[in-house]
Amino acid sequence: MAAAQSRERWVVLYDGACGFCKWTLAGLLRLDRDQRLQPLALQAEEAEELLAEMEPGLRMASFHLLTPAGELLSAGEALPPLLRLLRWGRAPAAALARFPALTAGAYRWIAEHRTGLSRLVPPRWKRRAAERVREREGQSA
Repeated sequence: MAAAQSRERWVVLYDGACGFCKWTLAGLLRLDRDQRLQPLALQAEEAEELLAEMEPGLRMASFHLLTPAGELLSAGEALPPLLRLLRWGRAPAAALARFPALTAGAYRWIAEHRTGLSRLVPPRWKRRAAERVREREGQSA
């Protein structure tokens, strides 16, 4: 754990009101063995400060990844660097990076249908996912 805390964190800004988003993020956190990802709900005051220059509609349209270097990536563009941080994520990251237009389109479709997709996730899975995300949010870098 000391090694994980010494590494710089990558901030994952996500829709805290979206059960599907939290469920997906919890799965990513499970694969984040080095605990480099720091979730932050888009509705949080700190997220508003980090994304102050972004229109609120764009802010809520997708997830965002803030790198330790301060680079902000959003939606499909953020998926390859995010996956590279995860256990078993290099191959999927390479595939997504190879086809950026397809990745962006698939991400956009999922984001636009997240409410319907959320209905497919059992409530108890969403509750456990919310707990996992909340636990990680409570950990300080």
